[in-house]
Amino acid sequence: MSSEIAVKALIFDVFGTLVDWRGSIAREARQALEPLGLTLDWPAFADAWRGEYQGAMEEVRSGRLPFSKLDRLHRRNLDIVLTRLGVDGQVDEAVRARLNLAWHRLDAWPDVEAGLQALRRHYLLAPCSNGNISLMVDLARRNGWHWDAILGAELARDYKPKPTVYLHACAALDLKREQVLMVAAHSSDLAAAAAAGLRTAHIARPDEAGTGLGESAPRVPVDLAVTDLRELASALSR
Repeated sequence: MSSEIAVKALIFDVFGTLVDWRGSIAREARQALEPLGLTLDWPAFADAWRGEYQGAMEEVRSGRLPFSKLDRLHRRNLDIVLTRLGVDGQVDEAVRARLNLAWHRLDAWPDVEAGLQALRRHYLLAPCSNGNISLMVDLARRNGWHWDAILGAELARDYKPKPTVYLHACAALDLKREQVLMVAAHSSDLAAAAAAGLRTAHIARPDEAGTGLGESAPRVPVDLAVTDLRELASALSR
């Protein structure tokens, strides 16, 4: 990646890029709901919950709902899924509240901790996620990540891929847009970041939503395309 303006900071998408949301939510749902006598397809449950994600955020992006932290939207979506599955009456408030925080307990992909450590030697690092700040803090502590800042939707009071989320991240770091590299496993995220003037790097997560149901390569032009964060660190050091 060549440029007259050097990259000084990397900002990261989190769900799917840094963490295995599907496997983690399937595990957490089983732990919470199986003791109630529920037998469900747990990966399908994770998919259904995640499937409400964009629609809920679009309510905010469109202005139909005021800005709400993702924890609140996740809870709204959980209630929708439990009703759709016909188990609404079997899950009490305490279980729902605990299960909703499953998004704070997601496991990182195997390359992430070492990759972030290597990148941190040379760059400022921060999440630029639709997740709220407390969620990002909990994921960092769970997975051994060390951020220089926590940026994203809660700071911007809006959700990606709105340009304001990326631009607030650059402004918070007092950097030009060209000095910030957005790292994600989703081409739509990277296309929006590039349109806002940031540099972009695609991380392959081919099994994010199930075997073969993630992006193994970018679908839009990017500055870098790599297989994992360790390769990203190597590519940026050349």
